[in-house]
Order: sequence, then structure tokens, then C-alpha cells
Amino acid sequence: MRSRKPRILIVEDEPAIRNGLIDVFTFHGFAVDSAATGTAGLSLALRGGYALILLDVMLPGIDGFEICNRIRAADRIQPIILLTAKSHDEDIIQGLTLGADDYVTKPFSVAELGLRVNAVLRRAGFDDATPSIVLREGFMIDTRNLTAVRDGCAGLSLGASRTPGAARGAAPKNVGLCACGRG
Repeated sequence: MRSRKPRILIVEDEPAIRNGLIDVFTFHGFAVDSAATGTAGLSLALRGGYALILLDVMLPGIDGFEICNRIRAADRIQPIILLTAKSHDEDIIQGLTLGADDYVTKPFSVAELGLRVNAVLRRAGFDDATPSIVLREGFMIDTRNLTAVRDGCAGLSLGASRTPGAARGAAPKNVGLCACGRG
């Protein structure tokens, strides 16, 4: 499990889409940077440090295909997903040939995009695209499968055994009990 949030860069000129993606990925535990132009996006992307770059193709300044090409010249393994209204086979082939890891056409399903992001991150070496939450030293919650780890010992599932009042928001039973018997 990781305690550090993966950083993603969203390069999208349409404010409604950009802000919506920022909200969605922030909600799901990512640290998010964004840019509204190709020039600003390229500058941020070349600084590095991103687990993933979500890149629109039709941008003011430098287009997403050129940005993808320049990123690939500097970093052969940087995960990139192109987001675009361009849905012709030639555009998809161009984007993937330039080195994009995936190509998503607009309009898109946020749920599908989330799954594609997780798949690209998994292939890039992120075992869990959703970060764990560190509550205090030695105690973490894995937000993907709702399990807890205390002092390196895997605990019970936080959702496995609920009291009869669970539907009314009651706390799960046995939270904090360690499966190895130490806590």
C-alpha cells in the first residue's frame, strides 16, 4: 500500500471538462495539476513527476499530438491518455503511434475513464491507483478494498461484518482488531 497520492496532470482547454475532471480525480484521492493551454501543459509535463497525464488533443497553442510527441522525446515511459473529440481511425492511430498509452473519445463516461486511468497506472507499476489513507503512525486504511493495516498486520475488512444497524450508519464490528492476534 502507498501513503502518497499519485499526481496527475490534466491538460484540457474546456473549463467545464477540466474542472469536472479535477473534481473527480481529487475526490478519488489523486493530487491534480491542470493547464488550459498546450504551452502551459507542455511546460508542466516536461517538469515530470506525474503518475499520469490526461491530455486533450485540440488545445490552443500546441496541440496534444505535438505535446505527446515532445513528452515521448524526453520520457519514454511517462503514462499518457489522450482525451479528444477526434474519433477518426487516423487520429487514434496517430495518437497511439506517437506513444499515448490510451485514447479516449469525447463524450466519455467518467466511470470508464476512471477504469482506464487505473489500468494505465497498474501497467506503469502502480499496484493500487487509489492511495491508502495513513491515519497515524502504523495505521493505514486501503481505500480500494476497505481493509486496515496496523503495525504491519493486516486487519479485518472494514465492511465485512457489520452490526444489524449498519444500514443506519452504525460502525462495523471488530474494527481495529488485528487478524494476527496482536491487537
